[in-house]
Amino acid sequence: MALSQNLRGIAAIVVATGSFVANDTCMKLALADAPPFQVLVMRGTAAIVWCLPVICFMGLIRHLPKAFNPWVVLRSSSELVAILCFITALAHMPIADLTAITQTSPLVVLLGMWFLFGEKVGGLRLLLIGFGVTGALLVAQPGGVAASPFAVFGFLTAAGVAGRDILSRKVPPRTPALAVTFSTLLVVVLGALVLSLAFEEQVMPTLHHAWLMSIAGFFLMCGHSFVFLAYSRSAARVVAPFSYSVMIWAGLSGILVFGQFPNMLAIAGMTLIMASGLAIILLEGRRGRPVPAAAEL
Repeated sequence: MALSQNLRGIAAIVVATGSFVANDTCMKLALADAPPFQVLVMRGTAAIVWCLPVICFMGLIRHLPKAFNPWVVLRSSSELVAILCFITALAHMPIADLTAITQTSPLVVLLGMWFLFGEKVGGLRLLLIGFGVTGALLVAQPGGVAASPFAVFGFLTAAGVAGRDILSRKVPPRTPALAVTFSTLLVVVLGALVLSLAFEEQVMPTLHHAWLMSIAGFFLMCGHSFVFLAYSRSAARVVAPFSYSVMIWAGLSGILVFGQFPNMLAIAGMTLIMASGLAIILLEGRRGRPVPAAAEL
């Protein structure tokens, strides 16, 4: 029975990471002829349209006020910073490279818990964190021919995601996951709407945009749902390593949809990020500690 549950959890996290990449792919396609913040507004609106019926169907409508708890809103604000940086980078960077950089967020979580709450990190973890950061620099390649100045937004995304995950520990117990998801969607839509109206020239949405954002919103909701299923049905130490399958999905999206092939340095960096992240997950799992989640946007 345990083996069956673990296999279901692994399958769920692999589907979740694929769903998140499908969402990112739709957003990148929409970015070809629409400004970034407006794309976020359209995607968020579509996701809310998908989310509200699910909340009503599951009888969670009475829990919606919990979406406005100060800690939940603060967590959502950190997510807003992360997604604003992510969409800015996504408009100018290969999806595989950006995804790899954002996967350093679990390493940032460990550092954040060390600085903010005094949790012991240890020399081995610091070494592994250093390897992960080195991998991210290989992907970003500052000063190289393939370097993108927008890679800095990838690192800011990782920091925002880490802040979100650290603040998740302050969310009151028994707060439904869908209430937190609804808060995140609402804060991101409102924040992106303000920035879009202030700084962007609005584009009239087309049927093409509507289809893309409807699909993106659906996959975003599915991604969060499958993550919840994965971690609620199986042990975190079993499921967490497979969250790095997001880099495989992102690589396939980059090659098949956008014709973007990572260079050898970027591939080496992705491998180093994945190896260091998996090593930390295994180390934390042996000690029975919670495993930081990989970035999901």
